[in-house]
Amino acid sequence: MPHRVVALIANEVVAFDLAIPAQVFGREPERYSWAVCAPAPGRVPTETGFDVVVPYGLEALAWADTVVVPGIGDRAWPLPAAALDALRAAAGRGARVASICTGAFVLAAAGLLDGRRATTHWRYAARLAREFPRVTVDPDVLYVDEGDVLTSAGVGAGVDLCLHIVRRDFGAEAANAVARRMVVAAHRDGGQAQYVERPLPLGGGGLVATRSWMEERLAEPLTVDEMARHAGYSPRSFARRFRAETGTTPLQWLIGRRVAEAQRLLEATDAGVEEVAARCGFGAAVALRQHFGRVVGTSPTAYRRTFRGPVA
Repeated sequence: MPHRVVALIANEVVAFDLAIPAQVFGREPERYSWAVCAPAPGRVPTETGFDVVVPYGLEALAWADTVVVPGIGDRAWPLPAAALDALRAAAGRGARVASICTGAFVLAAAGLLDGRRATTHWRYAARLAREFPRVTVDPDVLYVDEGDVLTSAGVGAGVDLCLHIVRRDFGAEAANAVARRMVVAAHRDGGQAQYVERPLPLGGGGLVATRSWMEERLAEPLTVDEMARHAGYSPRSFARRFRAETGTTPLQWLIGRRVAEAQRLLEATDAGVEEVAARCGFGAAVALRQHFGRVVGTSPTAYRRTFRGPVA
């Protein structure tokens, strides 16, 4: 029998997130059967101004081998208790559960992410971690595979996750065939950190001026002592206050800004990797590659190849 995939619409749904598994699983009848369910059959709103008509109620989860939860809109809260109960029951009897984008909040609300690593859209990662502290949120990846529970990052990363599921179920050749049909990459390197907007240097807190000063001196070998001196604190007090305002250490914040500047230079200039490293304060290309790979999840060369726009 085909592997049975059921999408659970808990409430207001992100239409694109629902369309992704429909395209991947719903058009492979020899491998998968596909159905969509909600707490009650009928019309369910999307966050983009139109409704979808759902044919099945929660009883459809009873025969699902895999449950896919697409992203939810802002008006989805509070989540229906019946949907969470049915999701827990499906997972309890052994169904694989996957979420796309903010669908991770549904899995978390059902307790299925407790003690697990998970991801969601980078815009909502901090909220997921704050509201569900038992979940280890990784905001820098396209998807997380925890075996029987999988989560994907924002929107288009649902394609990566669904192709990964096909690859797990039926092998690389089957996943590549689906990718060719959909005219998408069968596998993308890196993580969603590549798609995060370049952070602004200014923000709230008492160290705004110092952070702006640091941003203007990315190419210089700044030390914590110099940063603290500019802010008018001792190094220890400065580090403590900096973490309180930003959630990270001064040096890690500086590395993040340097990586963001490297991304900009790789996209917008012809500068070689060595020059980019020097202009961003990394000194040598080897240091740039190390930090860039850790933060962005790919190499500077691969990033430039993917995101390079026309050079003036």
